[in-house]
Amino acid sequence: MENVKNTKDFWNAKLYDNKHSFVSTFGNDLVEWLAPEKEEKILDLGCGTGDLAKKLLDYGVDVIGVDKSDNMVRQARIKYPNIHFIVCDATDLKYRNEFDAVFSNATLHWVKPPQQALHCIYQSLKQGGRFVAEFGGKGNVQIITDEIKNQLKLFSFENNIRKFPWYFPSIGEYSSLMEETGFRVTLAQHFDRPTELEGENGLQNWIEMFGNALLEGIPDDKKDQIIKNVENNLREILYHGRNWTADYKRIRVIGIKE
Repeated sequence: MENVKNTKDFWNAKLYDNKHSFVSTFGNDLVEWLAPEKEEKILDLGCGTGDLAKKLLDYGVDVIGVDKSDNMVRQARIKYPNIHFIVCDATDLKYRNEFDAVFSNATLHWVKPPQQALHCIYQSLKQGGRFVAEFGGKGNVQIITDEIKNQLKLFSFENNIRKFPWYFPSIGEYSSLMEETGFRVTLAQHFDRPTELEGENGLQNWIEMFGNALLEGIPDDKKDQIIKNVENNLREILYHGRNWTADYKRIRVIGIKE
């Protein structure tokens, strides 16, 4: 099932593991909501470098990890060679009635169109199977992204704003899409989760890791200046002590295939 759409792979797996391990750490709480049971078959959708798939394996689960990024999957296979990892887009899953659960942490805000991803998730589940996910919701990192957009305008790179890579829905919007797909929504939450970014360069690292698509094609000197301006303009708002804090807002949903 090695099938992924032909788009540039921005993901730096080593930077992700070294500076953004909080993504998997926060996902530990979501695993508790999943409540995996021994010998269940579970799909980890957007597995990244595999840390949460390993956690599921430790529960005695038969886990398969899927991610769109070849860079991330390559790193996951090195770290956890006893887990099956696949490169595949969430909108192109070919599974049918195979999984007791589909688990997804910090992934679905990257996936467009969301309806297609939900259809694939629904098709992948057995009857009565559960879909448990957390991802960026309405207003997620808006302080950061608004300032990046301001700088793109100032530097006459307005066209890059159209490369905004994320989908941040409200719970009403996403719950409705789930119901239209066929899920019975049993949980839908939207909550603030201020997230500490490690060190003085935390915001720069975040932009280079997650917001790189917005800066694609911009000469390095201009890109560096845009990031520096973003840091300067947001320092009073988001820099506390010795660390930056990103203005995360998350959605958590649970749905049952009926």
